[in-house]
Amino acid sequence: MAGNTRGAAVRTAADAKAPPLVVIVEDDEGVRDGLQDLLRSVGLDTIAFDSTRGLLAAALPNRPGCLVLDVRLPGSSGLELQSKLVAMGNRMPIIFMTGHGDIPMSVQAMKAGALDFLTKPFRDQDMLDAIAVAIERDRARRAASAGVAEIEALAAALTAREAEVMHHVVKGLLNKQIAHALGISEITVKIHRGNVMRKMAAGSVADLVRKTEMLKTGAESCRPTG
Repeated sequence: MAGNTRGAAVRTAADAKAPPLVVIVEDDEGVRDGLQDLLRSVGLDTIAFDSTRGLLAAALPNRPGCLVLDVRLPGSSGLELQSKLVAMGNRMPIIFMTGHGDIPMSVQAMKAGALDFLTKPFRDQDMLDAIAVAIERDRARRAASAGVAEIEALAAALTAREAEVMHHVVKGLLNKQIAHALGISEITVKIHRGNVMRKMAAGSVADLVRKTEMLKTGAESCRPTG
């Protein structure tokens, strides 16, 4: 099964007002349909697959949401899919479910970044609560990523010299010290410093420091983990 949607139709990534999307991977049709009915009842869109292969082959809408994933699946397991998604840089929150859960399995899943681990049969409310937390976490992650992207766009407008001056400014150096370090006049430093503040839309040095820290955090989060 390539996948199916129930409830509202799948919207495009450009539809910012679209409700969150919950992606389900479960080979048991009864469980799969039951989850979709439950989530539809609270206004959530879903896409469901019966295997990890179906998910990996699909082009999913870029919307806030989470992945509800069975651990034991035909072919590649849920834990193997989790590893693949991490390697691909996909940071969608994952909620695992299983009828055969054990402590080592749940520890492995949580260490790899899973948000929750529910053992079948689980209460509907437990699943809804876990999904609500996952969606809010994904919204926060996306908001932070959007903020970093905006700052990256501002930084891209800096000249090489302005970037050097900014590096020294956020370290707390005075104009005189920056001039000495770069071998340029203090007047030139002041000009570059003014350009940096303007281009980075920074209202103060503290604001500039905050933005450069966000750039560092964004770069580190994009590094491969393994």
